[in-house]
Amino acid sequence: MMDVVSMTRFGRVSFGVACAALALAACAKKADNEETSSTTSTTTATAPAAAPAAAPAVAAVAADNTDTLAGVKFASYTGDAKKGEADFITCKTCHAIEAGVNKIGPSLHGVVGRKAGIIPGYTYSAANKNSGITWTEEKLFQYLEGPQRIVPGTKMSFAGWPTDPQKRADVIAYLKSNS
Repeated sequence: MMDVVSMTRFGRVSFGVACAALALAACAKKADNEETSSTTSTTTATAPAAAPAAAPAVAAVAADNTDTLAGVKFASYTGDAKKGEADFITCKTCHAIEAGVNKIGPSLHGVVGRKAGIIPGYTYSAANKNSGITWTEEKLFQYLEGPQRIVPGTKMSFAGWPTDPQKRADVIAYLKSNS
């Protein structure tokens, strides 16, 4: 009979094997797609193919609209800058809080109240640069729920915090305290 420690170890090993199998399956699908693409490219060279259907355009949310998907309002939350500093760890990979320090993303120093797409020395996506957004607390609250919904085509790959409005309020409080 197996003891509890062996069962736990067996469970962990099984979990690891399952994760590895899923990762390999995902890679195999990508490889299949790449082979299909190269086959399609070869076929396209010999026979004309139909033009691909254009992807439907995603409409950006109006620059002055601050409605969230969840229907929550920024005014309903009191941000805690100290907690926001801890949550900002997610953002630090791409953003700095110091003025003039651009990384993968632009510096977020003084972002509250700033127009989108204006930091010198940073190359913004056309979507962000032309969004017409001013980063008010309410707009940041909405944006951090789902950046791609607010600025379709933004370079920011972060999915947002759609289910944690308090975390969004805390990060905004932290950003505001460092302006």
